Order: sequence, then structure tokens, then C-alpha cells
Amino acid sequence: MSNPVIPSFDLAPGIPFGAADAFPVVTGPCVIEGEDWLVEHALSLKAMGERLGIPLIFKSSFDKANRSSLTSFRGPGLTDGLKALATVKAETGMPLLTDVHSPGQCEKVAEVVDVLQVPAFLCRQTDLVVAAAETGKPVLIKKGQFMAPQDMTRIVDKARSAGNDKVGVTERGASFGYHNLVVDMRGFDILRDAGIAVLYDVTHSLQLPGAGVKESGGDRRFARSLTLAAIAAGAAGLYLEVHPDPDQARCDSATQLPTAMAEDVLIAALKVRAAVSA
Repeated sequence: MSNPVIPSFDLAPGIPFGAADAFPVVTGPCVIEGEDWLVEHALSLKAMGERLGIPLIFKSSFDKANRSSLTSFRGPGLTDGLKALATVKAETGMPLLTDVHSPGQCEKVAEVVDVLQVPAFLCRQTDLVVAAAETGKPVLIKKGQFMAPQDMTRIVDKARSAGNDKVGVTERGASFGYHNLVVDMRGFDILRDAGIAVLYDVTHSLQLPGAGVKESGGDRRFARSLTLAAIAAGAAGLYLEVHPDPDQARCDSATQLPTAMAEDVLIAALKVRAAVSA
């Protein structure tokens, strides 16, 4: 049986997604912790991408609107956050991705970033999905922890109804009882058979949601093994949050990867990618 054809599009300028020889990587810190800090970290990640010879899309959030606790750090907000991201683009030339949380944010965010991301908890919000797609920018929709892979085809249809075919899905695991996630590797085949390209979100699938005192817990030890399994299962790219000092991170400190670990994971990932593509 022949492999299904997945519509290919540029996830960011010059970075194809869905094609057999394409393998985009989205990476950056979970949340913006300061403009100068963000630029410094982005330059470090750009250097990593150049060493590995892979295209990187820089990601960071201006607002983490779904934190576990009211007192958890959320980020600088829309105005200051977009300013920091614009500075990253100016200083590094890297394309940008960030989250949108309401339809009213989409147009303003699209003026700065190259890819709009719909968060997992909001993936069923029709107005948000359609508004993101109406900007004309590529849209990545995170599969909710409560969604079956098949259910995401209808979410993608919502986005495509706006006349935007540049739509992909990000797999980040499914709830398994309380405070745990598992990644069903069958999902990559299911979505590929539906003509949808899928990124694998390494770090968020390592979460133990709500298991921390004031935030989600997690276990980054499994980053490498899950990444390699996802690539073998057909992931068309990777998404991983990287922080220069994860233990001091103001969000997702248990799951963000230190830069050296992220590079090691990507080196192994490229080897598996080459093997399965041969």
C-alpha cells in the first residue's frame, strides 16, 4: 500500500513541513523571562542549529494563560512579549512561533511571528482556531490531552475552512489517569493517513500535569527515548522547549531541556530520521 500524500507547506519562510525530506524543529524557552535573556538564549540555539545543519523555529510564550496556580509566573504579556520576540528576529534572523489565547490576539501576533500556535487546552475553541487561520500564517494546533488523534481531523477542518491550508498538528500526549501523560504512537499514522503532518512535542509529553506543588511536574529523563520512538512512528518534525538553566526556569522547570541535552537528543533524532527515510 502506498503512503498517503501529506500536503507540504512552509511552516516558516524557507522551512518546509510535511515533505519527505523536511524535518523542522521548533525550540526555545517555555516563557519569555526577559528581553536580553531571550536574545542571548536565541543566539545560543541558532548556533546549535547551525552546528547540526537543521532549520530551527524559535518559540517562546508571552503569556502562559493556563498555569496551575494563580501565583505562577505567566510572562510579560502581549505588548512587551511581542517586542521581545521582534528583537529576537532582528538580532538572529530566526523565524518565530508563539501561542495565541483569544481570537483578538491573532492579528496582532501575526504581525510579528511566522507561526501561530493554538494551545492544547484551547484546541476545540472554534473562534480561536478560525481566527488564527484567517491571519494567513501557518498554524500549529496542539492536540489536547483529552483528544483522540481522529478527533483532530475536525479541528484541522475548522482551520482549513478559513481558506488556509498551512495547518499542522502537534502531538503532546494524552491523559492517563491523574497526573500522567502517555504518547500513543499510533496517532502519527492515523493523522498522516488523514493527510495531516504532525510535530512531536518532546517536552510537554514529559509532563506530570498538576503534580507539582504549584505547577506541573515532569521527568526529562525520557526525552531521548520518546523522541526516537516518535520519529520512528512518523513524526514530521520536533518541538522541544530548551532553557539555559531549567531548574531555575519560571515555567515547566521539570521538563525543559538544558541546551547540551537538547543537542544530544537532536543528534540521535537525526540518525533515526535518516534511517527511517532511507
